[in-house]
Amino acid sequence: MLAQEFIRAKRDGGDLSPEAIGEFVAGITDGSVTDAQISAFAMAVFFNGLSADETVALTLSMRDSGDVLDWSGIDKPICDKHSTGGVGDNVSLMLAPIAAACGLAVPMISGRGLGHTGGTLDKMDSIPGYTTQPDNALFRKTVEEAGCAIIGQTADLAPADKRFYGVRDVTATVESIHLITASILSKKLAAGLQSLVLDVKFGNGAFMADYDKARTLATTLVKVANGAGTRTMALMTDMNQPLASAAGNAVEVRNAVEFLTGAHRDPRLESVTLALAAEMLVVSELDDSPATALGRAREVLDSGRAAEVFGKMVQVLGGPTDFVERYDDYLEKAPLNAVVEAPKAGHVHGISTRDIGIAVVELGGGRRRPEDVIDHAVGVTGLVDIGVKLEKGDAIATIHARDDRALEAARKRVLAAYEIAENAPDVAEPIAERILG
Repeated sequence: MLAQEFIRAKRDGGDLSPEAIGEFVAGITDGSVTDAQISAFAMAVFFNGLSADETVALTLSMRDSGDVLDWSGIDKPICDKHSTGGVGDNVSLMLAPIAAACGLAVPMISGRGLGHTGGTLDKMDSIPGYTTQPDNALFRKTVEEAGCAIIGQTADLAPADKRFYGVRDVTATVESIHLITASILSKKLAAGLQSLVLDVKFGNGAFMADYDKARTLATTLVKVANGAGTRTMALMTDMNQPLASAAGNAVEVRNAVEFLTGAHRDPRLESVTLALAAEMLVVSELDDSPATALGRAREVLDSGRAAEVFGKMVQVLGGPTDFVERYDDYLEKAPLNAVVEAPKAGHVHGISTRDIGIAVVELGGGRRRPEDVIDHAVGVTGLVDIGVKLEKGDAIATIHARDDRALEAARKRVLAAYEIAENAPDVAEPIAERILG
């Protein structure tokens, strides 16, 4: 195959065969296709798109560019969840053990923070000793013994996607729905999944703020994943306010453990987490209906079984054996704290959610550059929801910082992110739509 002829075909709006796509992806993997050619192909797709069959072929070719995990010998359905990212979105930390306690095997391969959205791996790194990059043997051992494992992508999983994304990132072609779909699914399907549930977010704190665009992404993801042989569905969830009342790394882990133990549960976070757990059970064919599955998910949460699974996962992956019982002793705390006070009485009418995420990045809880070291202790807690009635001076949130300058900058940003008005607003439900294959 001549790469330039392959690119020309897509440039001119032609359809690409699975065989041709496979050869091009092989060239991405072995280096015989240049960055310039990858860039040209990405731009051709950006303007002309891909058909459903082409997107399936691209997804499978990138999946097969490296290892595809094999879970044979584990007599449980293999299922995972993927979120398109948000602020205060620590759902994975509770969802994986809930689903595992219900009888699923959950090999959850997660990512680091991207822009204003937090990363699950950065959160797990705040647990002392926890191994976020285990070898395949430890990964399998953890899934076998605990039922779930939250880890990061290894270099051997979908390496073609890693190179392809790196070129897209610097050539203004990231936003292609078809390339986003192939990128997300190639990594997820390389984990050897039998089924998958997608949490596609919309709103001012989401990767795709526009509902219609986010829905198009969700529909494409579901269609392509099912076309690739993995049973998949999606929930559309609202990210016009932080999902948890905490945003950061250690602060979100603390929030997650308190959720699992019942010490504190944010209502919107609880709704989304349990709904996703129910969908994982249904798509894996362990339950017939979301209502029945929801009851089972709530039972393992309220009984403490999910908290036990989380503790076992942490232990097998090298963390403290008593982490759930003594999490507050293990999680680092920032030395400086300041309350953000309401400047006037009224109701919270809106939150610039992206700005909450940016405040965490500015505190050091996210990355300005890829090589930056994360400060796991900093963040924001006590974030109040839209609809809450405040008196002047009431707490809107608490900032946890390493130095005075960062603290004051974050305090001002969080304060500016909150819109307070006299009348009570309409409050949207956190789950907007269920999308099936």
